[in-house]
Amino acid sequence: MRQHWWLCFMLAGLLLAACAAHDEDDSNNDVGGKNVIDEEEKSAKFDYIPPPFQTPVVSGSPLLVDWFSNRNAIGRKWFISKGKKDNVEDSIAKFNGQWEIGTPSTVVIDNDFGLIVKSRARHHAIASKFSRPFKFDGKPLIVQYEVKYEEGQECGGGYLKLLTEGIEALEEFTDKTPYTIMFGPDKCGAKSSILFIVRFRNPKNGTISEHHAKQPSKSVSTYFDDHKTHLYTLIVRPDETFTVLVDESKIISGSLITDLEPSITPPAVIDDPTDKKPETWDEREKIDDPDAKKPDDWDENAPRKIEDVNAVMPDDWLEEEEALIPDPEAKKPSDWDDSMDGEWEAPRVDNPKCKDRSGCGKWAKPMVDNPNYK
Repeated sequence: MRQHWWLCFMLAGLLLAACAAHDEDDSNNDVGGKNVIDEEEKSAKFDYIPPPFQTPVVSGSPLLVDWFSNRNAIGRKWFISKGKKDNVEDSIAKFNGQWEIGTPSTVVIDNDFGLIVKSRARHHAIASKFSRPFKFDGKPLIVQYEVKYEEGQECGGGYLKLLTEGIEALEEFTDKTPYTIMFGPDKCGAKSSILFIVRFRNPKNGTISEHHAKQPSKSVSTYFDDHKTHLYTLIVRPDETFTVLVDESKIISGSLITDLEPSITPPAVIDDPTDKKPETWDEREKIDDPDAKKPDDWDENAPRKIEDVNAVMPDDWLEEEEALIPDPEAKKPSDWDDSMDGEWEAPRVDNPKCKDRSGCGKWAKPMVDNPNYK
């Protein structure tokens, strides 16, 4: 069984790395945004002749754009990681998942190629270098690529990492390689996410911390389960705002400074790290009243609930009938062995005679609150 996901990148930004850090069930992606999604739906309904791939016209000077027309780009433009994960067993430490440039199983556009993750339950990492580092000096950063999980997804990431400037050994890229931005889909079990994570270096003390965008209120699980191509877009603007879109629809937006978790801007007031709890501090909010005395008429044996002495059995109550009776249509299975399985009993079902009645079986007065209970 082919297990893969397929990516097409059209990006601008620092260094790029595509990372599937814990793939358990990887799938496949295709090219073309909303138009491709529409064509996928059409091709499933009637005979479909894929149109030829048309080379995109690229304006400006993007730092990286690739529609994978060069089938031999792996090892030349794209470099598969030979690194290992730290602090895990050797048998699962390697990034040993196979990569391939090819077409999806369902061809929507003829000669439309993408980057395919081929191996099931393997760590995958592949990287390519931008033509120059991206500098946040007044221009927006736009990252855009497509993902298609052909066979759904159980546990794995189809996200990108924009590596921090200065990383040269792309074949040594691992999950520990410093990055500036992580972006893209990620799922494990019932949890589905569209990640946008920023690694921020504090200009005062040099410490580095991760800051996550909040997840959208609407579920994103369909992007992993519908077997369709989805276009993921990240825009980071000079005014320190960001937007995440899927299929050109905004799902997350906010301020880099105040809307990430934790906030990049530290709080104005923090707990005093030198403060200590006084030895005489009593954390009990309430205590027994030391002056309280038990009333003379207090009855400790009085129950909270008593029978309702005024209750009367309804006229339509059937005491001689049971609420549940053996199913008259049930039959003992032919392979039932009393010596092995025990004596067979028919399953019990609702007594039809009790339908539309107040009740069946032995009647008892209902319990009510005891008015004398305090």
